[in-house]
Amino acid sequence: MFSHQNNRAPQQRTTKIVATLGPATSDRDTLDRMLRAGVDVVRVNFSHGTAEDHLRRVAIVREVAREAGLTVGIMADLQGPKIRIGKFKDGRITLEAGDPFVLDAACPLGDQQRVGLDYKELPQDVKPGDVLLLDDGRITFDVARVVGQAVHCVVRHGGVLSNNKGINRLGGGLTAQALTSKDMDDIRVAAGMKADYLAVSFPKTGKDMALARELLHAAGGHGMLIAKIERAEAVDAKTFQDILDATDGIMVARGDLAVEVGDASVPALQKRMIRAARENNKLVITATQMMESMIAAPVPTRAEVSDVANAVLDGTDAVMLSAETASGKYPVHTVEAMSRVCVEAEKSAQVALDRDFLDRVFTRIDQSIAMAALFTAYHLKVKAVAALTHSGSTALWMSRLDCGVPIYALTSEASTRYRVSLFRGVYPLTVGYQGHDRDLLLEEAEEVLVKHGVVEDGDVIVVSFGEPIGASGGTNTMKIVKVGEHRRA
Repeated sequence: MFSHQNNRAPQQRTTKIVATLGPATSDRDTLDRMLRAGVDVVRVNFSHGTAEDHLRRVAIVREVAREAGLTVGIMADLQGPKIRIGKFKDGRITLEAGDPFVLDAACPLGDQQRVGLDYKELPQDVKPGDVLLLDDGRITFDVARVVGQAVHCVVRHGGVLSNNKGINRLGGGLTAQALTSKDMDDIRVAAGMKADYLAVSFPKTGKDMALARELLHAAGGHGMLIAKIERAEAVDAKTFQDILDATDGIMVARGDLAVEVGDASVPALQKRMIRAARENNKLVITATQMMESMIAAPVPTRAEVSDVANAVLDGTDAVMLSAETASGKYPVHTVEAMSRVCVEAEKSAQVALDRDFLDRVFTRIDQSIAMAALFTAYHLKVKAVAALTHSGSTALWMSRLDCGVPIYALTSEASTRYRVSLFRGVYPLTVGYQGHDRDLLLEEAEEVLVKHGVVEDGDVIVVSFGEPIGASGGTNTMKIVKVGEHRRA
């Protein structure tokens, strides 16, 4: 039996697109075309480039977005601990299965027998029998013994090993702290650029996220926190919930996660994490290799199309592009392709709000109003839901369930407008009214929706807001409005 048909406009994309900035997206023309192609949030990757590079690109993005009339959020992504080998004398070596090889914290420059470590604590973190995965799992070592600062290994799967490749331990367990001194410096840069989101790499507990939030606030930043789930420890049910409770959203960072837990485990984990995030009123981004082939090709593979579509059908808030837009040949084509896939996948998404409401308990007035607005919009088949919001919380709650009706976050707060750019199915619009008259506020809200072509006279909309108007406090009122009635009266 088919569920309720959604009421979205034919080409209105609900899933958001995050695109990483880099050398391929540094000039104004490319950024302009990429944003117009459908980017909702740009990602600044602190693993590469300098603070000056990042600040310059962000400034261009803001200028281009303003001129195009677009609301584009900024996400600052911390590098996290560098668990990597050092450098080789000749830049690279080739290893064969069965070769002995030593990871030596005291080695200054590597050769065919050994290489140094950026992560000096590795000898304390591993023991005989452990499996180490290098270069995203392309090369595998079995740990034979640990002697002082040297980890003696036997190559299980060989290949070319070059400078500074990453190391993971199968099953996780490396003790590196989530926030390094570089990350702490970068948090101050993120606060200075007024990043709307701060992504934290390799968190192991909720305490890692709490520390990141404390450091961000101390630096004057107010962005929402995204925990990147990429350690084996982080997918344990209790630990995952601890991290989820301490953050505003998660990123399913499938690269390092697949190396630590095994690639076959990732699809089920992705579905579980997306579902858990939405049930806990958190945001979720699906990332890593979503359209990897488009780094060098103008069209995606069929497998990549299915991957993006499945993340959309799972309910992810956003899908993310990394090297595809940071260093690829076709950044604009990639965004266009991803947008097309999202739109097509959303057309087939089933809307079953009555089922989604089962077993849900609402303990807050503002959350109850948000849910009532969704329920009403779903059954009345209204044209739009308008959430007049100060912080964006009401729009976030509304976006956790799909009612098949577009949600417009109307706010006078610029920071809120950028914040909701990542919320699935939510579109930010500006209202300027600052007074205390409810009718004037609702009149301006209507005018804004009409001006942007969202509704026209005679359409029915659901509006949520807080009373008394202009006072601080949560949403406590819902109103069903027929557009244009007050003007005709």
